Amino acid sequence: MSDIDDSPQPVEPALLKFLKVLVTILTVTMIAGVVTIVVLIVIRYRQTPPDFPTVLTLPPGTTPEAYTQTKSWYAIVTEDDRVLIYSRATNKLVREITLEQQ
Repeated sequence: MSDIDDSPQPVEPALLKFLKVLVTILTVTMIAGVVTIVVLIVIRYRQTPPDFPTVLTLPPGTTPEAYTQTKSWYAIVTEDDRVLIYSRATNKLVREITLEQQ
């Protein structure tokens, strides 16, 4: 016979209540975080993207390499290192910038 008692020691009720409160707070925080992320994703995908021009008229022999746009203009970077800036209102070329290689 052994004098060692293998039965677990009883846990204090105050500690159990504290742990229950901590687990509840963690659960509420995680649920709020997931809901916030879902709401942000839904809001982001509901925004309408800027309109892409249906027709782009480039100078002859020009090959586009990159495109960017704002509310009032869009720009096309060509393979021959030029930036062509077009007006959104008129779809006309308003400025051409030649980039220098260094």
